[in-house]
Parts: sequence; C-alpha cells; structure tokens
Amino acid sequence: MSIQLHIHSSREAAVRTVALEMATLIRNKAHAVLGLATGATPIPLYQELVRLHHEEGLSFRQVTTFNLDEYLGLESTHPETYWNFMHRNFFDHIDIPAANIYLPSSHVAESELVSHCLAYEEAIRAAGGIDYQILGIGRTGHIGFNEPGSPADSITRRIHLDAITRQDAASAFGGLEHVPTHAITMGCGTILAARHISLMAFGEGKAEIVRRAVREPVTDQVSASFLQNHPCAHFHLDPASASAL
Repeated sequence: MSIQLHIHSSREAAVRTVALEMATLIRNKAHAVLGLATGATPIPLYQELVRLHHEEGLSFRQVTTFNLDEYLGLESTHPETYWNFMHRNFFDHIDIPAANIYLPSSHVAESELVSHCLAYEEAIRAAGGIDYQILGIGRTGHIGFNEPGSPADSITRRIHLDAITRQDAASAFGGLEHVPTHAITMGCGTILAARHISLMAFGEGKAEIVRRAVREPVTDQVSASFLQNHPCAHFHLDPASASAL
C-alpha cells in the first residue's frame, strides 16, 4: 500500500475534486458519515460544499459528521473553539440536523475525560464508521492533534499540544499565552479506520512535511506517515505543497 498522490493545478482544483467526491458519496449512500477537519486548509472545501447545497441541491439531512479534535479548556462561547469554527464556516449554511453533528467537548471535567473520549469512539462505531475522512497536516506532521510520539493504534484521547502547534495558533488566540495546552483528538487508529481518507495540503510551507510523510519511512514522529499503510489514502496537493516530492 502507498499514499495516492494527486497534484492539482491549483488549490481550487484540489478543493473541487474533493468536494465532488464527497457529494457523490452523499448522493449515493444513505446516512453517509463524514470525518471533518478544521484550520485554514478545509475552509475553501466547506465553501464549495455550501455552494453545492445552495446551487445544486446537495442535502446533508441524512449525513452524520465527526470532527477530528477540539481544544480543551475553552468555554463553549469562545470564538476559537472548533464547535464555533464548524458552525461559522459550514454547519450554519447547510441543512444538517444538529443531532447528526459530533465534536469533542471543549470543557470536560478531568474526572469525565476518559468516559467522554470512549463515548466518542462508541458514537463513531454506532454510526457505522467513517466513510470519508478529511485531513490537513500540521508542521509537526500531525493529523488531527496526534503530535509526535502518537501510536498508530491510538484512540480518541487528551493530548498535550506541541510547542510548534501552539505557536502556529498564537495569532488566532491573540498571543501564545492564550493558546490551550491540551486538546481532545481522534487517535491515529480512529482516523486509520476510515474507509477513505483525503489529506489536503497547500502552499510551500507544507512541502517539506508532505515529503517526510510520503517519502520517508513510517514513524510515530510524523503521524501522517501512518497513511502509507492505509488502503485508500489520498493526498490532494497544489504545485507548491508538492514541490519537495
């Protein structure tokens, strides 16, 4: 097995390809289950899916979604929670029922963390597993928030965020001191259980970590490298992010 590379002419072309695949799944399979990501990379994808909803009648009424991760220690009203990100950029603009949307909580009591994470795993299983998982890739090589050292068989859990990851989020939070130190993330094993995985990476800043994930040996120091062992993992790249391959 190896990662299937798709080097598109532009970010827009990559987004259109992934959105079309997702739309085809949704139209052809009742109760499709999507795994969703946050950050700057998937925003154009969500914009295209919203366009398909409004202009081409793509309905999300029977779709269930599970997000990869969520910061810990933020109030639900905080603008940087991924719950707010997803509603602002996607859910508020489509017809998905609120009951079909799953995200880890940003404010779980210490005593409830393990049960909360296990319940998230059980909810994915009860939905039939994830049909189509969207991923980005962080500068540490993380997928979800699976920072270096995350085992290939890890499940949903609390994780300490790498210094690089927190630094990359500092501007959004108005300074490093305001960035949470921990998050809840789907584990690598949870992600790898998805039937189809599409990782999107755009821009020269992602070129070196894409190269390491694709060309270097599989290692827990770059969790995206685990995708080399997945039967249906695709990287959708623009020329800049593919420039080091």
